[in-house]
Amino acid sequence: METRKILVVDDELLIRDLLYDHFAAKDYRIATAESAEKAIEILDGEQEFDVVLTDIKMPGMDGLELIDRIKNTDADLPIIIMTGFPSLETAIEALRKRVYDYVVKPFNINRLCATVEAAAVEYQQKRTRAGR
Repeated sequence: METRKILVVDDELLIRDLLYDHFAAKDYRIATAESAEKAIEILDGEQEFDVVLTDIKMPGMDGLELIDRIKNTDADLPIIIMTGFPSLETAIEALRKRVYDYVVKPFNINRLCATVEAAAVEYQQKRTRAGR
């Protein structure tokens, strides 16, 4: 398996650490950000990612605005929303923004891992077809 690169964006340290430890143990390369603003700094850097996992409710810029910023740069980059405060309104908004998936906390880590892998594979295939 090719090494996958994931950006985890969540204001909760426990969630960032849990996801970091789980995916690192499966040989993923992980970057974490405690805010959407920090995620944008990371995404503006040299590193490319295969998947972004982001919370919706965070201080400052929320996850929905982060999605807009990411999609303006790379419309195909898969984004998986994680939320402890699910609502029909945010689910519909996320789908309109073409997120890959909408996951409710507490989530099943193994199911989330399978979703991340599927999203990464699909993204790599799109990049390959586009010659990137």
